[in-house]
Amino acid sequence: MDHRALVASLTPQERARLTETSDRAGLARLALHAGAIAGLGTLIGLRVPLWPLLMLPQGVLIVFLFSLLHETTHRTPFRSRWLNDTVARACGWLLLLPPEWFRYFHLAHHRFTQDPENDPELAEPKPATPAAWALHVSGLPTWARAVRLLLRNAAGRCDDPYVPARALPRIRREARLMLAGYALAALLPALAGSALLLWAWAVPALLGQPFLRLYLLAEHGRCAYVANMLENTRTTYTTRAVRLLAWNMPFHAEHHAYPSVPFHKLPEFNRIIASRLRVTERGYARFTAGYLASLR
Repeated sequence: MDHRALVASLTPQERARLTETSDRAGLARLALHAGAIAGLGTLIGLRVPLWPLLMLPQGVLIVFLFSLLHETTHRTPFRSRWLNDTVARACGWLLLLPPEWFRYFHLAHHRFTQDPENDPELAEPKPATPAAWALHVSGLPTWARAVRLLLRNAAGRCDDPYVPARALPRIRREARLMLAGYALAALLPALAGSALLLWAWAVPALLGQPFLRLYLLAEHGRCAYVANMLENTRTTYTTRAVRLLAWNMPFHAEHHAYPSVPFHKLPEFNRIIASRLRVTERGYARFTAGYLASLR
């Protein structure tokens, strides 16, 4: 049974229940995630004792807003479309990732998952040597690509095949507004006499990016190049804390099999289809150890 047959096997009642979105559930999770970032940012800004040690957990919280940005491309974290789009813009700005462009990129990834010819995530190959793995996990190539992408889109030179011509003006405007926001953020320390954004956002994001890189490698790394989402995508069974941080996206095969299921319904969907999953792992440490062993 492939993912299409699996979803077709669900009853109408199951499909309706699994795909029900909720502003309340989304806002509750957002309040927890954003509140933790704001709380740590406040402690960093107050320079409490040992405050530099707080920058790592702050950075992990910030970069894992990517999971929320990813979900907003499907407009499933919240019932209200305007809320999905507003949160996407905020997350995208914090992560240097233009959300309008990313929506087209990510939907193409869903349409062509693990298709070497068409999946845009495979345009950058997965690391195949220990040195390439270390560079990838550092996050430095990710930040460099993000800067190049913003500059290219702002210059009106977006030529990605998955971005329709009608969207190009929006893509250009989005990148220019984001760059203007970064320019203003760079001026704030001089205007306000405070380096809060540097120590509570920029540096932490650099420190946290390796954890996101390790996490994302498990989604499709070492999975088959086939069309069946139950084979080309991995579900990683992990702790409740990691599921909370990543908006339940460790249930990734479930997400790819049925993208309309919002984050708060993925555990239920997993209970329904767990026996059908082809690629699973018990924890990210085990996946990473296996990945590194395959490189050696």
